[in-house]
Amino acid sequence: MKSVAGHTARKRFGQNFLVSDGVIRKIVEAIAPRAGDTVVEIGPGLGALTEPLLERIDHLHVVEIDRDLIARLRQRFPPERLTIHQGDALEFDFGTLKAAGPLKIVGNLPYNISSPLLFHLVPFAPLVYDMHFMLQKEVVDRMVAEPGSKDFGRLSVMLQYRYHMERLFIVPPGAFNPPPKVDSAIVRMIPVDFSRVGAGSLCVPGIPLRGQVTATDPALFAKVVTAAFSQRRKMLRNTLREFISEADLAALGITPTARAEDIAVADYVRLANTLADLARR
Repeated sequence: MKSVAGHTARKRFGQNFLVSDGVIRKIVEAIAPRAGDTVVEIGPGLGALTEPLLERIDHLHVVEIDRDLIARLRQRFPPERLTIHQGDALEFDFGTLKAAGPLKIVGNLPYNISSPLLFHLVPFAPLVYDMHFMLQKEVVDRMVAEPGSKDFGRLSVMLQYRYHMERLFIVPPGAFNPPPKVDSAIVRMIPVDFSRVGAGSLCVPGIPLRGQVTATDPALFAKVVTAAFSQRRKMLRNTLREFISEADLAALGITPTARAEDIAVADYVRLANTLADLARR
């Protein structure tokens, strides 16, 4: 692996360090940190985003697993400005920071753990104001995909249920050292405020909910989505047969011969809610 500023990038941690000043500026502008914000950076690495973030806020939390990088960060930034949470972001309890106020979570996420980390963050959504991540472009395309497209899948449904998401811009491999073999992209994620679903708004006013409804049994909703996408080539009447009959699917306005990628997030929620109602009877 290549050495960057005296540090050898480690493949097992998925390290690709952002080195483009222009891209860094665009990311920080997108995050728009303000004094008083509680900002958490996942995987600060060599501090490419850490330093410009600290130019705008008084204090920053970071989650880092690499001990060598932690030592560098401690030498570079005083503890009153930077709190370092040493460990795996996949195991970090972001709820421990809730007393500090709504969280703005940011990071250049390693490609090898991006999807598991996104799912790990879902339970903490009520504590979050917004999140800005750099991910493999292919992953971002799946996150924001529309029903009917080849990219629309379980990741799309589960995240679109919980967040409004927007792909902001693409980052080419040359912006990193060592350069990855694929393009990256910046995504903005804003949690749905379910307490205001009836009012048709998210945490940030002015963003429409696109027919958002609330799952009465989130665990059942997740099971239905997982089952539907377990065999993408099969029709819903087959993948969901253990949950619902073909006739009942049709009664809900869902075409039984449709495939998992053909129906919208709201349809999955309605389906799961119907099943939850039947289970309570």
